[in-house]
Amino acid sequence: MGLEMVNLSEKAQQLDAMEFLKPSQTRLMAVANQKGGVGKTTTAVNIASALASHGLSVLLIDMDPQGNASTAMGVNHAEGIPSVYDVLEGRLSLTEVKSKSEHFSHLDVVPASIDLSGAEMELATLANRNALLHAAMHRLLTDSPHAYDYVIVDCAPSLGLLVLNVLCAVREVLIPIQAEYYALEGLGQLLHTIGLVQRNFNPQLLVSTMLITMYDKRTLLSKEVFDEIQRHYKGIVLNTTIPRSVKISEAPSFGQSIITYDPRGAGSVAYGEAAYEMNSRSEDVLRQLNEQAGNEE
Repeated sequence: MGLEMVNLSEKAQQLDAMEFLKPSQTRLMAVANQKGGVGKTTTAVNIASALASHGLSVLLIDMDPQGNASTAMGVNHAEGIPSVYDVLEGRLSLTEVKSKSEHFSHLDVVPASIDLSGAEMELATLANRNALLHAAMHRLLTDSPHAYDYVIVDCAPSLGLLVLNVLCAVREVLIPIQAEYYALEGLGQLLHTIGLVQRNFNPQLLVSTMLITMYDKRTLLSKEVFDEIQRHYKGIVLNTTIPRSVKISEAPSFGQSIITYDPRGAGSVAYGEAAYEMNSRSEDVLRQLNEQAGNEE
């Protein structure tokens, strides 16, 4: 245990010294998995916070009616509060509903309220129902093209209209995968849905990142799941894994990410390393996206 604490302290110090380079273009990224309990919102919140803590400018959009990402960031998302629901309905812009994070000067948050739960039915009859978030994000980035290095969208644990809106608005998908056998089955279904979106709505969409969460290094199963996913999706799966951690689960109840709640702990270091690894791949990912876009023209 003592050696582990020393190694963790060294990792934290190394992470403090790492330089996070700004990507040459804004990275538009959905954090998605229709399977609940895989650390999806936790990943969206903590990756966004880790990037912001190292000086990158981040917009975190909560597109889950449960509003868990908003809670974790300490942002008011009570019923009736201006939120992403008003953006989808066309009443307000993203600029008008976003809030500045208390903890990070480089992080803005667009909250989701329970009002969003009725949006799927209300928007279902609209001709442009799949492109509502895309239009709002396009306006934001056109008006302020250099405002954000990352726009990260936390999706609901489903494959409905809200998630489809997100997948039509972003260019990348980050998939958190729990280190257990059943996660592999859910991954196939999610990738099939993403493939349908690529073919029918957003040909520039790319699964750029997979992150193994709730990894228990004491069990053979965690290692087997990691090895299996890495074998099938080489170059996409981050080498960093996120450990099971009580502190990670506790942080949202204090309106914080693990980055501020336990900054030198195992969870914070792991998410910091994952954010660094993801950021270091930026130019390769952007090059692939731009080549893909060029081939579509």
